[in-house]
Amino acid sequence: MSAQAWTEAFLEMMSAERGAAAHTLRAYANDLADAGGFLAARGSDFRTAAPEDMEAYFRSLGERGLAPSTAARRRSALRQFYRFVLDEGWREGDPTRRVASPRRGRPLPKILSRAEVERLIEAGGARDGADGARLGAMIELVYASGFRVSELVALPLAPFLKDPDHLIIRGKGGKDRIAPVSSAARQAVAQYLPLRAAHLPKGAKSSPWLFPSRGRSGRLTGRRFAQLLELAAVDAGIDRERVSPHVLRHAFATHLLEGGADLRIVQTLLGHADIATTQIYTHVTQDRLRAVVESAHPLARGVR
Repeated sequence: MSAQAWTEAFLEMMSAERGAAAHTLRAYANDLADAGGFLAARGSDFRTAAPEDMEAYFRSLGERGLAPSTAARRRSALRQFYRFVLDEGWREGDPTRRVASPRRGRPLPKILSRAEVERLIEAGGARDGADGARLGAMIELVYASGFRVSELVALPLAPFLKDPDHLIIRGKGGKDRIAPVSSAARQAVAQYLPLRAAHLPKGAKSSPWLFPSRGRSGRLTGRRFAQLLELAAVDAGIDRERVSPHVLRHAFATHLLEGGADLRIVQTLLGHADIATTQIYTHVTQDRLRAVVESAHPLARGVR
């Protein structure tokens, strides 16, 4: 896969899974193009870049007199890009990792509490008829299995006709993993299946997809699921800015760790190639536990 293909896949993920606006996508594309041009002049590209290349590029941002906000955005774009690349297993090692940047606080994933996820599931399923049954099933599946949104919308119908307790998922990078399907998710799918025909493309009598759609692709898109999820968040009384398909995946991982799951198991379930990508969730759980102690313990002042 070419370095350009990596860039295109990253931008597609930012659009489909995170709902990035058009101007945000253009900014990311420009930032990555700037870094790609710098690497090309050094005889490298995103696939072969070494930490020394990234250090030189980050230094050049200041030397060129860019506004601090622009330089910070370009550093952030590259770090997000390489986290995505490592998550997909396309290369080993993050060349931006050892490069120091201005301390602005550790960026942690947005997380929903268990109670908020329950409210979101309830709000999604409460929508009318087939629409509610579909949205409820989709939310349950992401939270039960940790699917990426691209994996969710590409689920085939056939396995679910047998009420499976797990699936074999081929994720990005062509790697297979086992995804558990909880009893709650199976029940939600069972309630949805009799109503599924309402979403078949016009004139079609069947579809191979679990979540068909009347759109051009014949199946529900990640973008549409993100939009429906935001509507469910509003109905549930949750700030829509805190909710996305990827946030549900974060909740899946964080709640597993809070429940005592081993980090390696969570890494396998998420399909992360590098355990360092999964370790971010340990910081989330530590911060949440500290917040509970500080707010609930009578002698907790000064807890570090």
